[in-house]
Amino acid sequence: MPERASTRRKKRAALVYNPTKVHQDALRASVSTHSTAAGWARPLFFETTIEDLGQDAARRALDEGVDAVLVAGGDGTVRAVAEALSASGVPLTIVPSGTGNLLARNLFLPLDNPDAMVAATFEGEHFAIDVGIATLTRADGTQEEHGFVVMGGIGLDAAMIANTNPQLKKTVGWVAYVDGAARSLPGAKPFRVVYQLEGRRLHSTKVQSLLFANCGALPAGIALIPGASITDGQLDIAVFQPTGPFGWLGVWRKVWWDNSVLRRFRAGRLVLQRRGRDTSVHYMRGTGIELAAETPHPVQLDGDEFGEAKRLRCRLVADGLVVTVPRGHGTARL
Repeated sequence: MPERASTRRKKRAALVYNPTKVHQDALRASVSTHSTAAGWARPLFFETTIEDLGQDAARRALDEGVDAVLVAGGDGTVRAVAEALSASGVPLTIVPSGTGNLLARNLFLPLDNPDAMVAATFEGEHFAIDVGIATLTRADGTQEEHGFVVMGGIGLDAAMIANTNPQLKKTVGWVAYVDGAARSLPGAKPFRVVYQLEGRRLHSTKVQSLLFANCGALPAGIALIPGASITDGQLDIAVFQPTGPFGWLGVWRKVWWDNSVLRRFRAGRLVLQRRGRDTSVHYMRGTGIELAAETPHPVQLDGDEFGEAKRLRCRLVADGLVVTVPRGHGTARL
């Protein structure tokens, strides 16, 4: 006999949110309203704290047997919750909040309609994306493992994030990183790393920064790493090696003008094909990378600083995270 409706377990969603980044009363009401309309049980709510950026909250939600998790907060909150949900099969809904919204941008989600994303939790579609895993080895030999969904780096980019004024970031958003760059560039010096992509030969070179990305779009339409895909099972590596006093102008031209403007047009792509090789930024691709430096250097993951590391190993878990997108959301471009 078919199971009686009265004995069926109702599905339940959980919301993990940073109370400093969202209008929590309105957001909680939206999740409750859509849950009721969909016939789901009363949702669970978890606030992040200074001690818990979202990992523990998301794990508690999983322990409760939830069928979906929503996350609302900055990029750090999204990263933390995504790390906890990786390989669980429980879909994650990203409700854009905060300043960067890096993962939401790379998924082309609506950034200014939180209710639409809440609704997608109950009536949208599911889509699997890759997840990065970074293993950091500290100067004393201890190791830590963290997940990331957008990109990480070692060197100047991480120092820039560490030197960004938190209050300024809260006031003007991602533009505050310009202040961090201004603080970091005067003392920036290249450092030697030995690195190896999985299955490739060993390399030794001097860099200012080395980025490893799951996807490559930044705010303001900047394509930091063109062609990076969140679904191809590949890490996209960018090695920044500016030389001379005008070296950073070459980096800026490569990242902003070449990647973010010229590549969008056929005529621009022809210009890039005819131009000589630019050595200020070097791109690579592989399933993973391992690198070591002579001394520890700052590390960042999805825009959050993670201290200093002397060795770093990154790998991708293909289709490691299930995300929710609105019904009919085009995924071919991902």
